Amino acid sequence: MQGSALFVALKRQVTRLLKGLAATALTLSAANAQPQPQPQPSARTAPAPAPVVRLARPALWRLRDRDTTIYLFGTIHALPENLRWHTRPLDRALAAADEIVMEVSPADLNAGAIQAMQSVGLAQNLPPILERVPADRRARLAELIRQSGLPAPIFDRLKTWAAAIALISAGFQRMGLAADRGIETSLASAAGDRPATGLETAREQLGFLDSLSEESQRALLASATDDDSQGREEFDAMLNAWSRGDVAGIARTFNTDETMTPELRRVLLTQRNARWAGWIEQRLARPGTVFIAVGAGHLAGPDSVIADLEARGLRVERVQ
Repeated sequence: MQGSALFVALKRQVTRLLKGLAATALTLSAANAQPQPQPQPSARTAPAPAPVVRLARPALWRLRDRDTTIYLFGTIHALPENLRWHTRPLDRALAAADEIVMEVSPADLNAGAIQAMQSVGLAQNLPPILERVPADRRARLAELIRQSGLPAPIFDRLKTWAAAIALISAGFQRMGLAADRGIETSLASAAGDRPATGLETAREQLGFLDSLSEESQRALLASATDDDSQGREEFDAMLNAWSRGDVAGIARTFNTDETMTPELRRVLLTQRNARWAGWIEQRLARPGTVFIAVGAGHLAGPDSVIADLEARGLRVERVQ
C-alpha cells in the first residue's frame, strides 16, 4: 500500500507505526485536496447492498494501584465502515475514565497539524521528488502524486518523509479507509466534557520523522510506491489480528518487516514506547481513572509499552 494518529492500509508493517503520524497528513490532505467529481446515480441503478457488519473484540489491558486505574487500548487509526469494535468491557472502561489520553490530543491535531506540517515538512532547494526514488519507481511515484489530489509542485517542496506520509494518507482514501471513522475520532467524541489529552504533540510526532536520516526517508518513500493490492492484503491481515485481539499476530508483523531498520525501530517504536511507559508509571502516583489509546503496534511485542511496564515491576492484566 502506498504511503499518521497517522497507522494511517499501508505497504510495509513499519507504516503501521506511521498511521498515527499519518493522521496529520490526512488533515493536510483534506485541507488541500482538489475536490473530485462524484458519479451521479442512475435512475435505473439499484442501490448497493449494505456492507456486512463485522464485530471486533480488540485487546484491552488494565493496571492499577490503591487509588488509580489505567486502561490501555490499542487502536487502528482508520477503519472500514462496517466494523463495530465497541464491547461491554471496553465501554465500561471508557465510561469509568476521568481522562482520555491519545497519542495526540484532538485539540492539537485539529489546531496544530497543518501548521506543524508547514513548519516541519517543507523546505527549499530540495532535489525534485522523482529523483528521490530509484529510476524504476519514478513512473509509479508520478502516478501516485497525480492521484493524491495534492498539487504536484508541492511534492518537490516536501521533505522526503512528508511526501511519503502524504502518499500513505492518499492510499488510505483509495482503500475506503478514513480517519474520521478511526477510533480516535470516536474516543474524542465520547470524551464529552472530560479532558482528552495527548502523550505527544503533532509537531513532536512529525519531528520524529524529520529526525530520520535521508536514507531511511527515501526507503520509506520508495516503499510507498508499491502495489496497492499487496498493501490491502497486509492491512487486512493487521486488521484481522487486531479484531481478534491477537497481540502475538500483531507483533509478528514487525518481526518480518524488511523496512523496519534499526533506526526506524529506535525512533518510531522503542524510544516512544519507553517514554510512554514512564509517563504511565508516573501517572499511577495520582488518583483517578485514565483510558489510554495508542496504536496497536505500540502494545505488542518485546519492545512494547506493556513489556516496558512489566520490566518496571508493574502488573498489567489483560481484561479483553
